[in-house]
Amino acid sequence: MKRTSWLIITLLSLQSCLFESEKGEIFLAEASPSKGFNYPYFLYIPEGASLEKELILIVEPNNSGFVDDNLDKHIEKAKRIATLDFYSGNYVAQKLKYPLLVPIFPRSESEWKIYTHALDRDVMLQKDNPLERIDLQLLAMVKDAKNQLAHSGYTTHDKFFMIGFSASGIFTNRFTLIHPDKIHASAAGGVNGLLMLPTDELNGKPLHYPLGTGDFQNLFGIPFDSISFRKTPQFYFMGELDENDAIPYEDGYDLNERNLVFELLGKKMQPTRWNSCIDIYKKKNVNARFKTYEGIGHEHPTEIKNDIVEFFKLNLK
Repeated sequence: MKRTSWLIITLLSLQSCLFESEKGEIFLAEASPSKGFNYPYFLYIPEGASLEKELILIVEPNNSGFVDDNLDKHIEKAKRIATLDFYSGNYVAQKLKYPLLVPIFPRSESEWKIYTHALDRDVMLQKDNPLERIDLQLLAMVKDAKNQLAHSGYTTHDKFFMIGFSASGIFTNRFTLIHPDKIHASAAGGVNGLLMLPTDELNGKPLHYPLGTGDFQNLFGIPFDSISFRKTPQFYFMGELDENDAIPYEDGYDLNERNLVFELLGKKMQPTRWNSCIDIYKKKNVNARFKTYEGIGHEHPTEIKNDIVEFFKLNLK
């Protein structure tokens, strides 16, 4: 697709939006099943993005924070994520002058157990419908966005940064395990004190997706790339006062998953479960940094966003 026809879809100047953000451009790419993605996405290009050096695309999965069968509601929330520096992806994009991609995956009210925005097991089991393998759809969006950026004269790295908080943080962590060879570095927080574990079992109990990699081959058709995952730079964080725990709720975890989490990692989110996951990642020699922020709840204030910026800067080489 030529750049001009893509821009006709929707071209919004941030100066004309109601959002408070630094200048830049936001583009809406329509869904393109022929290219591998069944839903639209936003591409934000901050002012100052260089045409002279290689850029790294930043991806922040959309997290609406609500269920709704009207896709327009999720489009509106994704636009806010892409354009407001309240959200980590936009903040980091502005600081690093790198483009940002935000997919627009739905989160249905009628099918509320399919927690797309957290990349849960229910969505990964979808077949023969538009939700099938949204992880691969996101990779197709990344490919399309890079092509569009190339048409505009930008050069991008073959891998990308990934960032998320709360449900999108969980999405980011799980996506990093599924496709570690695509990720240059990832950062995620507010993850309920729970990380997907790079192991098939724990204490003799099999761990299937999204708790572990026990059924990875059957679910994804490829073996778990443990070497690439261990090498991928990762930053995971929680607020000391964070009480947002999704484990007890059926939209995120079924009864068996919940019982395994409580039994093997801890019913208390902090510090028990969080520290259990940290210990396992360290024992597996994962290239991950962990931080618990004192006096902070389920939020990502400027202090945290600046730490993410510095983490990505350290991994630019």
